[in-house]
Parts: sequence; structure tokens; C-alpha cells
Amino acid sequence: MTAVDPSNADAAAAWDGPNGDVWAEHADMFDNGVARYLPPFLDAVALEPSSQVLDVGCGNGITTREAARRAAHVTGVDLSTRMLDLARRRAAAEGLTNVSFVQADVQIADLGDARYDRVISRNGVMFFGDPVAAFANLARTLRPGGRLVLLVWQTMADNPWFTAFRDAIAVGRQLPVPPPDGPGPFALGSPDRVRTLLTSAGFAEPDLVGLREPMYYGPDAATAQRYLSAMLGGLLTELDDGPRADADAGLRAELAAHLGPDGVTYPSAMWIVTARRR
Repeated sequence: MTAVDPSNADAAAAWDGPNGDVWAEHADMFDNGVARYLPPFLDAVALEPSSQVLDVGCGNGITTREAARRAAHVTGVDLSTRMLDLARRRAAAEGLTNVSFVQADVQIADLGDARYDRVISRNGVMFFGDPVAAFANLARTLRPGGRLVLLVWQTMADNPWFTAFRDAIAVGRQLPVPPPDGPGPFALGSPDRVRTLLTSAGFAEPDLVGLREPMYYGPDAATAQRYLSAMLGGLLTELDDGPRADADAGLRAELAAHLGPDGVTYPSAMWIVTARRR
């Protein structure tokens, strides 16, 4: 790992550690879960054959690879060694030679001045310790008139899957709630906050388009439970055997209640955020 800003030290330790390991192990499940959002996101990115692209928080690399099929070159950047390794392997297996992957904290990394036509991110920019500094750094790496295109979660209230899973495994505990102003999954859920952060960082007034799609967790409740038990692992392993059994039963019942003809699904909502560098 190269330099990490102190405000991102905890995030780096998690993503270049147990969190990143879990996401790498379950890459296909997450990608399938939000697959309905990918086509409209790529349409909004509107790549051209000559485009130079930076993919922020690229994770296991699906957006990097999809962008590479439409652009001249795409650089994926992430904190996770494990996910970047998987991203490189998958890009190579697909014969993509116009991609590269870098491990860095984009809040402080030297990304090059006016280097990219697009900066994109699918669910990768909600965890910055200092979001204005991070987005200002991303603005600098865009060419004049270049565009930032983000796919981010709307508010926690608009994404009932989050509270449903946590409530199912709470078993009497008061679980911490991520703050709406981050860092956390819903840090960019408020349009007003998005506008304030991006204009403060050197972007023109952003445009936000709301999307609502079912979030997919597997073909049956048992598959969904295995996946979510891994994702919620830290909250489950801290329980003793009895409460852990209760949490498992609660999660199983919750998922079974959302099993339908398309598998286990939950309502979800995201923003596509588009902003030009001033």
C-alpha cells in the first residue's frame, strides 16, 4: 500500500484486509445483486473510443472491464490488494489489454493533472475521510470539461435491505447506524450534500438521476443466507452460541419472506451523479 491519509487509515485497514477478502470471495454475488444498475450507469458515462478513464473504488473490476470495452484505456484504483488481484486476473482472462490497476488512496494519491476524460465509480466513493479533498483531487485529474459519473446509494430509508438484515440479527443489541454524512454506504444519499461536496471540490452543479431496482441476493433463501452471513460476519461472530443461533434463524426467516419468482430480492435505490469539472 502506498501512502494513506490518516482520515482513511481505518478504511484502508478494513478494505486491504478482512472486508476486501470477503468482497473478493463473493464478487459474483454482489455484481449480480446490483446488475440492473450497470447498463444505465454505463449509458450515463457515455464513453467514446478515445476516452481515458479512471475507475475509483474499482473493487473486483467489473466496471473497469465494461468501460475498457468502450474506451481507449481504463485505470482501476482501489485499496484492496485481494480485489485488485482478482480484477487483474479477470481482465487478463477476458483478453483486455487496455486496463491497468493501481492500489492507492485517491484522497491524496498523485493521479496526474488533466489526465482523464472520465472519472467513474460504482459504489466506491462514499467512504472518504475528507470527501472534499478526495473529490478535489479527482477534479484535478480530469481534463477541462471532463466528467465525473458516480453510482451511489440513496438514503438508508430508501434502501430497506440494510435495516432489514441488521434488525434480523440484532437479537436485543443496539447496532450502530452509519451516519448520513459518512463515511459510510449512505454518505452520498442526500442530494443537497452531494451538491455541496462536489461544488466545493471544483465541479459544476451536479445532476442527479434516481433509480430504483430490485436488489438480488440469490435464487433461494439458503444461498442468500450464506452470502449475507459472510457480509455480516463481524456482527455475527461476536455473538455467543445461543444468540448466534437466534440471529441465524431471524435472518433465515427474513430472507424466506422475500423469496419470489426471481429469487430473494429487496427494493433498493441509487443515484447516478454526473458533474463536469469547472
